[in-house]
Amino acid sequence: MARPYILKRRAEQQSETRQRIVEAAVELHSSLGPARTSLSMVAERAGVQRHTLYAHFPDERSLHMACSGLALERDPLPDPDAWAALPEGSARVGAGIGALFGWYARNADLAACVLRDAEAHEVTREIVGLRFGPPMRRATEVLNEGLSAPQRAMLHLMMGYPAWRSLVQESGLSQEDAVAVAVRAVEQSG
Repeated sequence: MARPYILKRRAEQQSETRQRIVEAAVELHSSLGPARTSLSMVAERAGVQRHTLYAHFPDERSLHMACSGLALERDPLPDPDAWAALPEGSARVGAGIGALFGWYARNADLAACVLRDAEAHEVTREIVGLRFGPPMRRATEVLNEGLSAPQRAMLHLMMGYPAWRSLVQESGLSQEDAVAVAVRAVEQSG
């Protein structure tokens, strides 16, 4: 009868080890970025041997998928369908940009490192495309309704992390003021 208990405890230990590895990857990706984080660094931060890391994650891609999955589970990207009920135009654009800017603010370090590395690191670019591509395309679709072509172009700029960083981190605007500036920029592009 002791055997099922032993197997259950072993499964729990494996799950705990896997979680420690993923947590270590999230921490390192938030501070150094995925491209600058080696699997050896993740193993060391998690307190495991490399062979243990490889037993859970056979390659960099599988670890990045788990890492991005955990980060988005903790703080999912905003749901664009919630904005679709708002009238087209400024109210909807403001709600969408406000939600995106809020997510960027809560995830500033991780977003900065990951989006920087996506420019040149193939695995990061792939994972960003998989995790961020569909929700951002849906957000664009919802927010673009009723906008002119120049307004859609400006919206595209204002929805991005670089706009938030420029308005809030670099220019020192409050979150509320940054959203207002972004909405005015979209409105005035028409």
